[in-house]
Amino acid sequence: MGTIVLVFIFLTVLFLAYSNGANDNFKGVATLYGSNTTTYKSALTWATLTTALGSMVALHLASELIIVFKGKGLVPEHVIQMQIFPLAVGIAAAMTVILATFMNLPVSTTHSLIGALAGAGWIASEGGIHWGTLSRAYFFPMVVGPVLSVALAFTIYPIFKKLRKKLNVEQETCFCIGKKVLATAPGHSVTGEEFKRSTLEFITVPQTGIARQAYCRSSYSGQVAGISAKSLLDSLHYLSSGLVCFSRGLNDTPKIVALLLIGSRFDVNLSILVVGISMVIGGMVHSKRIAVTMGRKVTEMNPGQAFTANLVTGMMVLGASRIGVPVSTTHVSCGSIFGIGVANKKINLKVLSHILLAWIITLPLSFIFGLVLMSALS
Repeated sequence: MGTIVLVFIFLTVLFLAYSNGANDNFKGVATLYGSNTTTYKSALTWATLTTALGSMVALHLASELIIVFKGKGLVPEHVIQMQIFPLAVGIAAAMTVILATFMNLPVSTTHSLIGALAGAGWIASEGGIHWGTLSRAYFFPMVVGPVLSVALAFTIYPIFKKLRKKLNVEQETCFCIGKKVLATAPGHSVTGEEFKRSTLEFITVPQTGIARQAYCRSSYSGQVAGISAKSLLDSLHYLSSGLVCFSRGLNDTPKIVALLLIGSRFDVNLSILVVGISMVIGGMVHSKRIAVTMGRKVTEMNPGQAFTANLVTGMMVLGASRIGVPVSTTHVSCGSIFGIGVANKKINLKVLSHILLAWIITLPLSFIFGLVLMSALS
């Protein structure tokens, strides 16, 4: 019986890692896709490589998170040692994340795991869980993370904007097909769609074929230290997106691996490897759903705004992972994008309300799943 349970624990953790990749892998590069800096496939490739790198070094840079997500201090020790405990937690968290993914909503694997740990631990112990630990070590970082990222993005973006103007770098709108620029217009005098329609009137080749492939993107003209402002900012945007994906792999891998290491039932290096591979596969198969929500629906962004959001997200998640603070990459990333939207005064309140609602129900839903599954497995 023990071996069968171990096999199910292993498969459950793989499913959770797959679900995590499906919901989270693309979040770091959503701004690359949303600002038309690159294509969906190129963004996904970059996300896959940098996330995998973060996963592979997680043991060396974020090992504290493994201890936190074993439930130590939150759940009584005798519950942690129960063989079915990680099984119930893993299934509950995976069900929550994959359900949100199919609803196109970016939710937090961190919150799903915390809710599942609390629900399974509460029903399995006569004394319940340590609510003080839950509020201090888990809830506090969950609330502070997104609030801080909104504030930082809202504050930093205007500073970068003033610096851009001081360097005489001007914003422009480009009308493109693939990598070819057909026309440009300075500033934001017209919307992208208006500019696209007006430009098509002067193109002699068949408009129906062009209209399907053409798009407008915000760009920059001018030079910084002899380097094209557009090339420089695009490069910084790629690097900042890679930083977010790397930080996310670093942050989420040890949280999921912790379920395999409860009771030291699996080898830590093998656990890191299989979780990282499962996350990558999940992202490659299901990222499109979250890409559209995060990259296109929350707010319009130009490359400069996207770079700011990524920089805030990457630095916050990297720092939190290093010191073992359980922040949610999803919430920090969304918070940064919301901050940019507030600074722009352009934000889709309907999409924002749906995302916030998903955040609110993640914890209680995973708590209930954990409670029910622990009861059933017992």
